[in-house]
Amino acid sequence: MNQEAQVTSFLVADDHGLIRQAIVLLLDGIGIDYKVFQASSIHQIKDCVDAHQIDIAIMDAHFPDGNSLHLIPDIKSVHPEMKILIFTGIEEDIHSLKFLNAGADGFLSKLSQESEVQNAILKIVNDGEYISPVTKIKLMSSLRTGTLINPLSLLTDREMQVAEMYAKGHGNLEIANTLNVRQNTISTVKKRIFHKLKIENIVELIDLMKNHSDFL
Repeated sequence: MNQEAQVTSFLVADDHGLIRQAIVLLLDGIGIDYKVFQASSIHQIKDCVDAHQIDIAIMDAHFPDGNSLHLIPDIKSVHPEMKILIFTGIEEDIHSLKFLNAGADGFLSKLSQESEVQNAILKIVNDGEYISPVTKIKLMSSLRTGTLINPLSLLTDREMQVAEMYAKGHGNLEIANTLNVRQNTISTVKKRIFHKLKIENIVELIDLMKNHSDFL
């Protein structure tokens, strides 16, 4: 932290102003000296991190202009001392590990009680990390099974082949022609991929491929 001034510098990043205001109110109640910068987009996060010394960033997982999952490694490569707490509405039991793998220091659901949010922030301030009970369970399970940290390991070889082609920008017809199968067969494979990975679109698939394919 910024020991010289004994003031913790926060970046609160969410595209909803009410969420940012709520986090600031929580900071008021935990008894620390702090200052806050705010951002409502990936672009603003980058500008703020470049312009100011940030001790702790509390940010959402998704913004209209991008996914913070890609941003985390970039921030950490330049500012390894900065702590990042993901505070988001996406399912913790499904998504927390991939954000921790990307370099986040904590993951917290927006459905959490106010006391848990304050506790998470204090843990980040004092210990540099926050692992919730839900994420601890997933982490222990992943260590035992070796599958949950990398969701792509759930895919068959053919599904992985199709997923890679989608991630490279190929469409159903092009993939079908390349693999010499019917187009509706590829559509069926796509549905299985989305179901196994618990995603809804190609953008999310590309995110997973970018962050996990090197670990297979």
